[in-house]
Amino acid sequence: QVQLVESGGGLVQSGGSLRLSCVASGGAFSLLGVGWYRQAPGKQRELVAVISSHGTTNYTDPVKGRFSISRDNARNTVYLQMESLKSEDTAVYYCNAYYFTWVSRVDFWGQGTQVTVSS
Repeated sequence: QVQLVESGGGLVQSGGSLRLSCVASGGAFSLLGVGWYRQAPGKQRELVAVISSHGTTNYTDPVKGRFSISRDNARNTVYLQMESLKSEDTAVYYCNAYYFTWVSRVDFWGQGTQVTVSS
């Protein structure tokens, strides 16, 4: 079982920056893919960025060029660096770790961290 703990959220002005951290325990971290999702009030949870176990990254279009996901396997940590924040980035951000078996994908979730961008 993998446990995930997010940190780094908070209140920031529009145009500001934040760095979110997700620390994992209880599993072979280097073998896991890790993603950041977000959920704004009244909206569905959406994928923001993902980094594979090999380091391949992908981003949703609204954050391309502003957000950067990275991982430090020695620290069992994935980061989401967020720049040029906008009010529409306000949401609870969740860390997700996953791996694939022969028949399914197994997911683990953190509790989330609130990011609020004031205009």
